[in-house]
This record gives sequence, C-alpha cells and structure tokens, in this order.
Amino acid sequence: MYYDPEIETMERGRLEALQSERLVRQVERVYRTSPFYRKKFDEVGVKPEDIKGLEDVARLPFVTKDELRQAQEAEGRFGGLACAEPAAWRELHPSSGTTGRSVYTLWTARDVEAITDFTARLLWSQGVRPGDTIQNAFSYGLWVAGLAVHYAAGRLGCFVVPIGATQSARQVDLFHEWRPTVFFSTPSFALYLVEKLQEQGVSGSELALRIGSFGGEAGAEVAATRRRLEEGLGIDAYDIYGLAEIGPTMAAECQCKDGLHWTEDHHLIEVVDRNTGEPVPEGEEGVIVITHLTREGTPMIRYWTNDIGRLVKEPCRCGRTHARSPGGILGRADDIIIYKGVNFYPSQVEDVVRSIPEISDEFRIRLEVNPYGRDICTLVAEVLQAGSEAAVRQKLAARLREALGVGLEIELVALNSLERTAFKARRVLDMRPKLAS
Repeated sequence: MYYDPEIETMERGRLEALQSERLVRQVERVYRTSPFYRKKFDEVGVKPEDIKGLEDVARLPFVTKDELRQAQEAEGRFGGLACAEPAAWRELHPSSGTTGRSVYTLWTARDVEAITDFTARLLWSQGVRPGDTIQNAFSYGLWVAGLAVHYAAGRLGCFVVPIGATQSARQVDLFHEWRPTVFFSTPSFALYLVEKLQEQGVSGSELALRIGSFGGEAGAEVAATRRRLEEGLGIDAYDIYGLAEIGPTMAAECQCKDGLHWTEDHHLIEVVDRNTGEPVPEGEEGVIVITHLTREGTPMIRYWTNDIGRLVKEPCRCGRTHARSPGGILGRADDIIIYKGVNFYPSQVEDVVRSIPEISDEFRIRLEVNPYGRDICTLVAEVLQAGSEAAVRQKLAARLREALGVGLEIELVALNSLERTAFKARRVLDMRPKLAS
C-alpha cells in the first residue's frame, strides 16, 4: 500500500521532530552560503542560532516571487540564492514566466535524487505500479513537471511514453496504439483530448487508461471537472501539485481523494492570513507558505506561493500521516474576483460550467468597466447545440447565482470559439483599466 511506509506513516511527533532538525540545519546553511538570505535575515535581526525548531519559523521573513525576480535581475543567474558549489549543479529550471520574468532555480544531484524519490512516492499513492505504461503529457524541457514524473516513473519500473504537452492528434493516436494505463497532463489539456475522442466516437471505456494525474492548474479537485475527466477518459482522476520555485511535484491526492498529501519530510507547509501573514487556525483558508527542508541548490525559506488552500493534520483514511489540503488549491490570492461585493474564485465558476452537460469544457471570465464606470463580470461559455441558447442561459444563470451568491453577465458562443491549450489555461481576462503606478 505504501512506497515508503516508515516515512508515510510516521507518527506526527516524530515527523515534526524531523522537520525541526532539518529546518535548523537548513537555516544555518542558507545563512552561511547565500548572500540573498544573509541580507534578508540580517534586515530583520534574525541569526541562525535563533531558530531552534518549528516554533521559531515565524521569526523568518517571507520570500516572494517579485523579490526573486529583482534579485536575479540585479545580480544575474540565481540572484545570490544558490547554496551549492557549481560542481554539484545538475539541472536548471525556470518558472513558466506566464506572470512576468522567469525565476531560475537549480537542482543539484542530491536534489534530483530527492525529487525522484518523493515523486515516486506520490505516484505510488495514486495507484501507479511497476509495469504501468505512462503517457506523460506534462511539458518537458525547462518546465519541471515532465522531468520529475519521467524520473519517478523510471524509479517505479514503468514504461514511459514521453510525448510532452504537444500534438493532440498524436496523443489520441498513442492512446490507441500503445494503450497507456496512466496519463499525466493539465486538466485543460485532458479535457481537450476528451473532446477529440468524442469527435471520433470513442468513449473512455474503450481506452486502457486506469489513472489520470493532473496538475499545472487547479481543476482536478473541482467536482464537475473531475467527473468529466473520469467519464471522458475512463479513469480515476487525481490532483497533483507543484510549483516551479519549490518543485514539480510536492503534493498529491491518494486513492481516497481527500485532499493533497504534502511530502512533509522535505517541505514545511504553513497556511497564513493573506493580509497579516499570521498563521490561521488548522482547517481554515489562507495563503500556502512553503520552506524547503532538504533542497540544496536554490532552497526557498518561507516562500509565499500566493496559492490559497487549507491544511489539516489528522491522518488520512489511507493511513498516511502527512498533512493534507482538502479541496486542493482553491485559487490564487490575486485571482479572487470581487463583484458587487461578493468574493469568489474562478474554480467556483468552473464547477458550475462543467456541471451543465449542454456547455463545453472551455469558458472565460471577462472583467470590464462599462462607460459609466460600473464593473461588469461576464462568463463566456460555449454552447454545444445551436438553438438551445435560451434554455442553457436560464440554467446557467440560476446555477451561477446559487453557487456564487451573485449573478454574472452571460455570453454564449459557438463550440470551438475559445482557444484550447496544452499548457496552463488562462481563463480570466481582466480588461479593466490599470491604475497608474
């Protein structure tokens, strides 16, 4: 049942003692080897000897992506963050750059080994086993997820089809020709492939797929999206989470589908109030903050992910004791939409859209200001059958108001009007005037 039972079922007190030991060692190491961290810690008056365990982590300052960008622009390369000698360097990985300049991170040989090991652990928890054929449609190259899954699949003794996030027609051909049992991609790309299969008259039950693991964006833990993935591909669909600055795969759902399990022996997870930075009570929503406990190359200390989630520490029904985030990543702090005094996330709109069978998987949320200065929030959705617009509009409007507590403008367009993507979908179009800085 477990890839590494000693680690995965470790008693909570022992696990936190291990985290404390690794945190103390990591803080001392980054202060000694990284000009970036030495400056940050000195600015707030913290020395390594002040950090004696988990109870002291809040004394350390947060690290943000903007800081990393600025440091790399000013200093070049890793911006004074690299903590390993060049002889130990093995791989360079940047962030996607979808929200600004890429941030470069570094993996050493030991980092590659650790990432391979805990990714294999996460895949095992989802039911991947030796002999499985894995079709890996995560991006390869500089983006981190494809390589981590590739390494882990090899560690588990799987046969890998390393196609990457390209060629939808070829992906479908490989489903038929090589009969993969496990599939990795973003949820958006998987749903696009479901459309292609349906165009061929192929149902998920005709494929050999057993497991689908989806990351790169929220969605796999949205109930309506999970249902479409499972029915369309004939699989059990699981969420897997990574972040370029931290690592490609640091948390994943197990077969109980009860939230993301964190690899806490390698990562310290906090959930803090988005406004104050103070810890929130267990189980409450906040910004996820992550500290590398074992990373050698470019370790992150209290990295402000901007992702919103919850954290619970009671053991899962599967018996694993590492903390979980029920519901996965709920959204991003800067993606929250405030409309007519109501706050909601795009994932809530996604759940509504994909619960209505008369609408395709694709949608956009368009934010505008009308000539009178009033905010307008419009949901753009594809209707599958021409002539059904009136009934679909009525159903969609009612469900949106019920789910969000506010009505949205609705624009229905023809099927295939909206662009599909093999990478991370960008479904919020903010067309409001930007304030001058």
